[in-house]
Amino acid sequence: MTQAYQKYLKEVLIDEATLQHRIIELGTQISADYANSTTLLLVCILKGGVMFLTDLARHITVPHEIDFVAASSYGSGNRETSGHVRINHDVTANIKDRDVLVVEDIIDSGYTLRFVMDTLLARHPKSLRLCALLDKASRRVVPIRVDYTGFEIENKFVFGYGLDLDEKFRNLPFIGVADEEALKDDA
Repeated sequence: MTQAYQKYLKEVLIDEATLQHRIIELGTQISADYANSTTLLLVCILKGGVMFLTDLARHITVPHEIDFVAASSYGSGNRETSGHVRINHDVTANIKDRDVLVVEDIIDSGYTLRFVMDTLLARHPKSLRLCALLDKASRRVVPIRVDYTGFEIENKFVFGYGLDLDEKFRNLPFIGVADEEALKDDA
């Protein structure tokens, strides 16, 4: 039986083993960097960052809390940013004087992350850093510093491991490149 995602999969870009190995490395580095922190808060950007956050948090040995932000510069069904960012769900924790690490699945143009980082920075955290699983640096429009990067990738439309293809296939254990022709056929 063919998996539904196979119609859209051009290639597996990052397999499950490679993803998990890199996440362990990131967790180890973050744990070392925050070894003396007593206030670490991981802020996950919803929805795509959830899988990454869950696996990453398991490998961070420093006590930490978790919170969430939902922000978007993409309209429903759109694959290109509008450049206009809105917060749909804000953090519930007070971040003043806390070490805050924003956890994101992918950074593309930088619009959404710049907006989120500026919003959080205005609340006076002790420190504010960014951890992204994927970085499409070649697509950056808005400059943003990424403190922890899982993988830098080319400008390809990717899905799986939290990243959606029209809200589907987030559950895949790998990151795949979408077949643009198959996407056009469904449009």
